[in-house]
Amino acid sequence: MTSPEPLFARLTPGGLRNYLDTLRAESTGGVLLVVAAVVALVWANSPWQDIYYSIGDTEIGPEALHLRLSVGEWAADGLLAIFFFVVGLELKREIVEGELRNLGTAIVPVVAAVGGMAVPAGLFLAVNLTAEAGGPHGWAIPTATDIAFAVAVLGLVGRGLPTALRAFLLTLAVVDDLLAIVVIAVGYSSGVHLWWLLAAAVPVLLFALGVRRGLPWPLLLVLGVLAWGFLHASGVHATIAGVALGLVVPVAAAERLEHRWRPVSAGFAVPVFALFAAGVTVGPEALRAAAQDPVARGIAVGLVLGKPVGILLATWLVSRVRGVSLAPGLRWADVGAVGALAGIGFTVSLLIASLAFGEGSPHTEHATVGVLLSSVLAALIGAALLLWRGRRHDALRAAQATP
Repeated sequence: MTSPEPLFARLTPGGLRNYLDTLRAESTGGVLLVVAAVVALVWANSPWQDIYYSIGDTEIGPEALHLRLSVGEWAADGLLAIFFFVVGLELKREIVEGELRNLGTAIVPVVAAVGGMAVPAGLFLAVNLTAEAGGPHGWAIPTATDIAFAVAVLGLVGRGLPTALRAFLLTLAVVDDLLAIVVIAVGYSSGVHLWWLLAAAVPVLLFALGVRRGLPWPLLLVLGVLAWGFLHASGVHATIAGVALGLVVPVAAAERLEHRWRPVSAGFAVPVFALFAAGVTVGPEALRAAAQDPVARGIAVGLVLGKPVGILLATWLVSRVRGVSLAPGLRWADVGAVGALAGIGFTVSLLIASLAFGEGSPHTEHATVGVLLSSVLAALIGAALLLWRGRRHDALRAAQATP
């Protein structure tokens, strides 16, 4: 019987291909995401803020189909479905040919993702259950990791780290998104209508059959829109339709569709969502109010502290249970640095914040501030740690190359 391979020693061929595909597109998407968030913050705090809020609150869509939504809601419910469709395609590729293909390679990112969600959620609840004005319903806000934002930082400062460790962050983030999707579907859906939910399954199945039979893309798009509309009517958050559609695509077509839709997701859908989700007042009074809200404090503790602690602890437990050590040259500080970068919540965290407390709630605005500031802080801490570890690895490689 062969002994288990050391953690982060190498990638499977499919895992390496998925990692490189993701890295190529999401780095640019992460930059656009940050630019959109900065534009939103500047605009929302400028003399033209009324225009910003007026655009976001403008309602469009057919009232008869219960799709009379604001522009901000269309960005969150509609455009993010494209983001989740790409996540579904990523999951399909990882499950069939990547790091989630077998238990030996899947167990580390899966358990790490669970730890990286459980500890932040626990810290958030610890802060909010003991506070008089707490909002425990937002427990899932600090559990998410933003792939695009994290990859952008990773691409800038993580070059010195081994490829397997960098890919670990991406696989972990994909699993993290899957768990967040389950949380959104179960914890933040209300008044679910079973018949509409069953109706949504029909276009999803036809979409799966159509992809296999080579149906023209306009017809596939119509089926995707129908699945989204039926799921929206069911009471389950409509973005879940994107994941369902991505998961039913055969892996051979998943790679092609991911190449086609990832630029749309990273270059348009997610930045536009950020443009309408990140616009909050950040003056001294608003920051003071957010700092006094247990929701914002719980988010900060969860993302900045809970994420790295949860990921590091869960990965260490896997290594103890399986009786394996890190690959030669790696240290637990490397895993901690990657875990710190996973504290960048942003896109999914902002979505969950809006679902948890609703539009107009002070908790929602304070949660948005908490997500933005905590994500930036996590990015800075993670970047600093990755630079430090990357230099250590470069020095080690240089020493080994010297005769």
